[in-house]
Amino acid sequence: MASLLYRLGRFAYDRRWLVIALWLVIIAAVGGSAAAFHGTTTNTFQIPGTETQRMLDKLKADLPSAAGGNATLVFESPDAPFTDAQKKQLSAALEKIKGLDGVQSVTDPFATQAQLDSASAQIADGEKQLAAAQAQLDAGKPQLDAAKAQLDQTKAQLDAGQAQLDAQKQALAAQGMSAAAIAQATASAQAQLDAGRAQYDAGKAQYDAGAKKAADGAATIAQKKQELALGQRQADASAGLRFVSSDHRAAIAPVQFTKSTDSLPTSLRTQIQDIASSVDGVQGHASKELTQDINQIFGAGETIGVTVAALVLVVMLGAFVAAGLPLVMALVGVAVGVGGTIALTGVIEMSSVTPMLGLMLGLAVGIDYSLFILNRHRNQLLGGMDPRQSVALAIGTSGTAVVFAGLTVVIALVALVVPGLPFLAVMGVAAAATVAVAVIIAVTLLPALLSLVGKHIISKRRWAKAARENTQPGHGVVEAREDLAKSNRGWGAWVTRHPWIAVVASVILLGVLTLPASQLHLALPDGGADPVDSTSFKAYDATGKYFGAGMTGPIVVVGELPAGLDDAAAKVKQLDVADQLRAVPGVVAAVPLALSPDHHTAVFRVIPTEGPASASTVQVVHDLRSQGSAIQSRTGVSIGLTGQTAANVDVTSKIADALPVYLAIVVGLSFLLLLLVFRSLLVPILATAGFLLSLGAAFGSVVAVYQWGWLGPVFDITHPGPILSFMPILLIGILFGLAMDYQVFITSGIRESYAHGQEAHLAIRTGFHHAARVITAAAIIMVSVFAGFIFSHLTMVRPLGFGLALGVLLDAFVVRMTLVPAIMRLFGKAAWWLPRWLDRILPDLDIEGAKLERATAAPHGAHVDGGGQPEPAADSVR
Repeated sequence: MASLLYRLGRFAYDRRWLVIALWLVIIAAVGGSAAAFHGTTTNTFQIPGTETQRMLDKLKADLPSAAGGNATLVFESPDAPFTDAQKKQLSAALEKIKGLDGVQSVTDPFATQAQLDSASAQIADGEKQLAAAQAQLDAGKPQLDAAKAQLDQTKAQLDAGQAQLDAQKQALAAQGMSAAAIAQATASAQAQLDAGRAQYDAGKAQYDAGAKKAADGAATIAQKKQELALGQRQADASAGLRFVSSDHRAAIAPVQFTKSTDSLPTSLRTQIQDIASSVDGVQGHASKELTQDINQIFGAGETIGVTVAALVLVVMLGAFVAAGLPLVMALVGVAVGVGGTIALTGVIEMSSVTPMLGLMLGLAVGIDYSLFILNRHRNQLLGGMDPRQSVALAIGTSGTAVVFAGLTVVIALVALVVPGLPFLAVMGVAAAATVAVAVIIAVTLLPALLSLVGKHIISKRRWAKAARENTQPGHGVVEAREDLAKSNRGWGAWVTRHPWIAVVASVILLGVLTLPASQLHLALPDGGADPVDSTSFKAYDATGKYFGAGMTGPIVVVGELPAGLDDAAAKVKQLDVADQLRAVPGVVAAVPLALSPDHHTAVFRVIPTEGPASASTVQVVHDLRSQGSAIQSRTGVSIGLTGQTAANVDVTSKIADALPVYLAIVVGLSFLLLLLVFRSLLVPILATAGFLLSLGAAFGSVVAVYQWGWLGPVFDITHPGPILSFMPILLIGILFGLAMDYQVFITSGIRESYAHGQEAHLAIRTGFHHAARVITAAAIIMVSVFAGFIFSHLTMVRPLGFGLALGVLLDAFVVRMTLVPAIMRLFGKAAWWLPRWLDRILPDLDIEGAKLERATAAPHGAHVDGGGQPEPAADSVR
């Protein structure tokens, strides 16, 4: 590896314009692709195969109008209740928003609240009318019963008279009277009976009409009672739901879009917010879904971080040219890595954090990796080495360490595919690609530019000092003595003289900082995590203040109704399910929201007691799911949950389950890699244990600041809450890679001194002295870059920036520069012990480039190139 990189560095030095031209072409191609093919990022986190995703897919198929994104407009009149004029203007504004392209529907809060408020009065009025109708019906029943009794009596009398007359006719016929005579003799009686029969039929018809009217009235009353009961159940389902506050100072208007909110164009977002804020005397606040600008990746905080890094470089290197090179390398790496990521957003769905993570890591490692190589090159130049040879050797030695360090970061980030979360896998691979680009730039573009700037990377004053030192007789011996004397002073010397104090103090400090980590509560962010002056926070705060925190994160329940139901039966089923949902603890309201045309799919909006990120709402989601089988057995309706609140719970749960597995992979990988590099059992164990300590301290500090609110005003945290659910897994991967960087850079120097024959404790001091300055600068630079994201405009990135900044600070200065040297001092030579059988089977990676240095120190058989510099024999560097 070292020999290959040596030749690569020499090629880049000699073919500088070719290398620079290739990188310019790459930058142009990536920039053009990003401009032409970029899409939109998302803050909607989904996991394929989960219930949430299945229900969303069902909605898209069965009820597309309910599958689009949602947002909320909150109107507030803090000084006085809404006037009638303001209500009319707000209703007109909402009607205008409803007509915008991309808006599916808008709820008018005043009309809806009027319906809700009048529902009870309408039901009571209907009950009174039904009672009056029932009373009237009941009052007419005795008359009908009397008429029926009289009709029955008349009919009986008529039947009896007819029977008597018929008997008389038979008797007369038996006496031999003719039929005509019989008819004449009974004509008067028969006429009287027929007249009575006609009167009876008229009375019967009149009675039947009255009875039918009474029956129809009873049926109408029964139907109206069912309708009233249905209305009462609907009112009960919406009892905890309000769209206008009780003091009439606030109103909330849900907005439904035809597609996801992440894909809404900026113009539509702006139009909606402008219209919502157009009513005099009324403050219009748009929820997080409408206001977040997730496509902007660079803000003021990040700029400050890069500026601090530049100042550190100037102070350390003492020359603006030298200080500018690492910054240029980092910016080129970010342009290519993040630009490529943005270009792929048109074809791959990415979280808004993905390019931010690439930017964060690209800046940090891009500066640090170039700095390590540049520092080596400067030292070699000051020692009198030819620039061409120095560049090639710096790439072959420090560049090898950079490649290995970058490889550890890349592997840790690529391992984010292990949890099985697509958005996290894309995030990890994209960030890993950015880091890989930074490594490639450091070993190709940097040597090309170094060949252009030549000796200008060192100030004239430093050159003059080096010239005086190099011309002094025996300056090498004097320099070695001074180097040894310096290594016996300072922090490294103190740590090795007082190792027990250093170990105990470091462990206590890191242990205390780790304690809050036991209370870590994970969730995805809501509007309450935004800055207090943002409209999204104001919308969230006003919603919670006037309507309850649960309105900020409703849960969407999808029901699958039995086949063959008509409209009335389907509505009854909806209310049956709503009653069951409302009975779950922590549910304020459960409202039927929509019904598919085939009466097979129903949608419910469930309002929990607290906000979407609260532990109680997470419990409500679990309880609703656990009640699914019971609800199906009682109603025949199967239910499933979807929507952002349920999706957030799924994502958080999935990540929490994957966290131990991922941590085990990273820790195991750490041990194996360091075992290969340093050929020691203690060093990998020590490095891994140190990583866990710094990781725990970073976790605990994040909990204390962002979850508990400690030092909240300092970090602009007004409403502490749960930690971003995927922050821990990202922190593990990134901090692991960076911790191994510092472990490699400081331990390789110690190992190199030990391999050159120094005593174990002296090797620790010497290696520490050689690496301390550059590691200190590199750590400060990386902390500065990460700290810039603590005040990022994208609030979900802030805890990650804080955790990485503090994690790197603690890992570099407490673990790698205090704890590790102290423990190695206590173990002495045993720190480098390795079983013989293991030593034989492990490959020698030569991460320090020691073999390359020996091969390039004018070996026997080497020839001198045109510049007068010995060039290694071909077989010695191959």
